[in-house]
Amino acid sequence: MARFRSRVRLRMGAQVSAQINTRAYERGLRRFFGGMSDDVKRAVDRTRMDVQNEARRRAPVDTGRLRSSVVSRAETSGRSIGYVVGSNVNYAAAVEFGTAPHVIKPKYKQALYWPGAARPVAQVNHPGTRAQPFLRPAIEMTEIFWRAHASQIGRR
Repeated sequence: MARFRSRVRLRMGAQVSAQINTRAYERGLRRFFGGMSDDVKRAVDRTRMDVQNEARRRAPVDTGRLRSSVVSRAETSGRSIGYVVGSNVNYAAAVEFGTAPHVIKPKYKQALYWPGAARPVAQVNHPGTRAQPFLRPAIEMTEIFWRAHASQIGRR
């Protein structure tokens, strides 16, 4: 049976990756095909696209920028095939994991002001934001998507 490994990496945005160990399927298929079958590669690719679409579906929408930034790419190394799903927007990690209470101070001016504020202020005590996970729940569905696509291997 296939084994799954996932990890979360934080960079500029947020990304989640999944590794599918397809050795159990490979062994039998390698006897017939001499290498990893195109059907297995296709099943992994379809799983990757399903996870990407699920992450997009779960992404909170304000302007739509975060949702449209969710992308994926396949990664192969030796006999292992996997994928990375993530976003390159700088606030993706803050949406995925939330933020702790923090102080906001001006960077370029002496005070902060925004439309609707009574007066300029030297700093704002931000209460933090709650987490709105969209990548981790999508990657957790890898096994469900994989089983659906792996059951089609060898059938046409």
